[in-house]
Amino acid sequence: MNFTDAPITFLLIAANVLFSIAGFYNAGFLTKTIGWPYYSKRNKEYYRFISSGFLHADWMHLFFNMFTLFFFGQNLEIIFNLCFTGGAYLYLLLYFAGLMAADLPSYFKHQNDQNYRSLGASGAVSAVVFASILFDPWSQLALYGFIKMSALIFAVIYVVYCIYMGKQNQDNVNHDAHLWGSVFGLAFTLLLVGVFRSDLFPYILQDLQNPSLTGRREIGAVLQYLVFGK
Repeated sequence: MNFTDAPITFLLIAANVLFSIAGFYNAGFLTKTIGWPYYSKRNKEYYRFISSGFLHADWMHLFFNMFTLFFFGQNLEIIFNLCFTGGAYLYLLLYFAGLMAADLPSYFKHQNDQNYRSLGASGAVSAVVFASILFDPWSQLALYGFIKMSALIFAVIYVVYCIYMGKQNQDNVNHDAHLWGSVFGLAFTLLLVGVFRSDLFPYILQDLQNPSLTGRREIGAVLQYLVFGK
């Protein structure tokens, strides 16, 4: 895999890294670009929906989001180019719309809270992850290098975890963004398939009817159809 296979994913990663570094070392830049619903509403600073998605709290936060985007994003960008005319533009639309859709619940929930702020690409990355699952639900993931599970099982666990932690409200992580980014990514991609590639639905159903808890190394029916035409 190289830059020409998935240029948008590499450019998004580069933008996240550069903006995050600027935020790490420039408090004024961070203040002007972080997600801050209180000021977005009062000063109409709606650009924060986008700018906050390219900032991260620390190096570890940045690494995990970009690590996930690197693997899932490359695959999804290539799949979108195989699936759709203008696939690159649709991939960008998924990313940025996912970023904003993930922030909206927090915006409405905290628009009168002057102390609430948020940042991170988690909403957009979650949208990318869940969009990619639609095309190969039983692909094998190796969490921490040795815990093997299928992508769809991971998705179910992930959503349950986000709902639970969001209700607990015991940390500074915006779990709502993870959850709604995931929901948006899946719904948006289903809509795209329904409008432009309804021929994929029989293969999606075929994949879903052959479950695997620990996942499979070989590609599923959807990808076989897209790549080999069968």
